[in-house]
Amino acid sequence: MQSSAQKVTLKGRIKEIISNKKLQTIVFACLVAVGIVMTIIGWGELSTYDSAMDTGIMSPILTVGVVGVILIVLCLPASLFAGFDFIFKPEVIVLKNGHRIVRKRSRVFLIAAILIIVVIAALKMTDFDFSIIVERGYQLGNILKKIATPKWSYWRTVLEPLFETIKMSVMGSVVGSALALPFAVFASTNINKNGFIVSVLRIILNIVRTLPTLVIASICALIFRLGSFAGTIAIAVFTFGIVAKMLYESIETIDMGPFEAMESLGASKFQAFWSACMPQILPTYLSHCLYSFEINIRAASILGYVGAGGLGILIQERISWRDYESLGTLLIMLFVVVLIIENVSQHLRRKLS
Repeated sequence: MQSSAQKVTLKGRIKEIISNKKLQTIVFACLVAVGIVMTIIGWGELSTYDSAMDTGIMSPILTVGVVGVILIVLCLPASLFAGFDFIFKPEVIVLKNGHRIVRKRSRVFLIAAILIIVVIAALKMTDFDFSIIVERGYQLGNILKKIATPKWSYWRTVLEPLFETIKMSVMGSVVGSALALPFAVFASTNINKNGFIVSVLRIILNIVRTLPTLVIASICALIFRLGSFAGTIAIAVFTFGIVAKMLYESIETIDMGPFEAMESLGASKFQAFWSACMPQILPTYLSHCLYSFEINIRAASILGYVGAGGLGILIQERISWRDYESLGTLLIMLFVVVLIIENVSQHLRRKLS
């Protein structure tokens, strides 16, 4: 008993030390200072770094500079927030009944100041020049004017790649959604009680969702072959990541009472899930599938840029040849298809909900 009490006291002390705003401010400020020193050491190579000449091997000094910049970016906001909370103590409000409410001071002005600094730094680092937009903005008007006068005779050329894009989207959405269902079930904490497996599955999902569709399509085109098959696989992988993530979050909000009741009556976990949980998640699952299909129609239209079939090849050709009239025909046909699919999808999702 004494040992348990000591553990509780030790945990309380550790929690109290970690939550100490003064200590947090000092620690983060020290890390920022270390980051500044490291950045100064590596500034010579950071300022002359050229990505085009990158050999893939970073020199020790450049590594020190990069780590220093990362430390500053991560620790400076945390240091400012901790220091703000330490300087501006929470406001204590005493109610009429004698109860006290502790309310933290608003951080709005601090957050606004940080955002302004970040925006200014981003503008400086990206060489953003508003005067160029003003000077060259008329070119956008010229291009839009040409797109708005489409070459209607080009529609026959667009038809086959457009159908290929739709087929890629349909097939990729079906395959990805089908694979996402069992994966999402095993990634749900209320169905799968093994924390290690849940963590591994969620890490896999995070990795899949991190990769842009064009990157996935490029990899698939190298592994399989150029064409719509690579695009279909890329869309399936993308759909799998999106639907599985949304679905396991939906599964964790369902009522587990019927599932537990069926298990207590001797049903297997699969039987209990299929009978008690599947009717609850089916409308949500179908809604997620339809939503991902809407996204995939747009995504599939540019996969041809990396040789994965569909309209992307035509779009790239028309832009390269400055044939904006034909591009206008292509975009109008794509717009009509996307509009029809979105309206049908929204109607079905309203019915499901």
